[in-house]
Amino acid sequence: MSRRILLTVAYDGTEYHGFARQAGEPDTIEENLDKAIYGLTGEATAVIGASRTDSGVHALGNAAVFDTCSTIPAESFPDALNTRLPADIRIREALSVPDDFHPRHTETIKTYRYEIDNEHIADPMRARYSMLVGYDLDTDRMNEAAQCLVGEHDFKSFCSVHTQASTTIRTVTGISVVRDPGAASRVYIAVRGQGFLYNMVRIIAGTLIDVGRGKLAKDEVADILYAVDRTSNPSPTAEAKGLTLMDIFFAELEG
Repeated sequence: MSRRILLTVAYDGTEYHGFARQAGEPDTIEENLDKAIYGLTGEATAVIGASRTDSGVHALGNAAVFDTCSTIPAESFPDALNTRLPADIRIREALSVPDDFHPRHTETIKTYRYEIDNEHIADPMRARYSMLVGYDLDTDRMNEAAQCLVGEHDFKSFCSVHTQASTTIRTVTGISVVRDPGAASRVYIAVRGQGFLYNMVRIIAGTLIDVGRGKLAKDEVADILYAVDRTSNPSPTAEAKGLTLMDIFFAELEG
């Protein structure tokens, strides 16, 4: 009898062409998950990911489901699959879920974190996971400017012009900008929401960086939002390597 397994997946996205499988691109997270499951169970499968992170983006808590007739206990899948996966992809948890559970067709809250290395010379130990910003950043200004983005808005000014989404309206439930008290050069932008557009978090990060360095006034962020036009936003899309999907909360799976 088939059952559905939900995997919590962590990965360093540096060497991969994003999470979702792509024609002619074997180096995706999904392709590697499919190969590992086949090697373990002998079943050809196509995992369904919760978030299709872009090339170079990392994750500590992405999620994917697959169906299997294997009798392997759900809790045994992490160890069994990790021996078949590259060292930069790891299954952190596995559990059985209802057969009709779909990670992209259910209510979620996703938390992304953007990390900035705020010093003049990059920290080589963080170079794969943070964007170097040599300008002094005012995190209080960044945090204040970010609050106008909280709530349900049309985020067309904060998404790629190449988006194929049917609507650019999204709900952001919280944004915070903090400087690590234990490592002053590290600045974190955390963005939580029910769903995000293509490049949305990276454009928010790029915009807030411009606020922090004084290139944009705090009030200009609201003006950009209400313009509903990416060309009205002069800020760049922040580098992919600074972005990590921290976790995904599935309301349907909570008691």
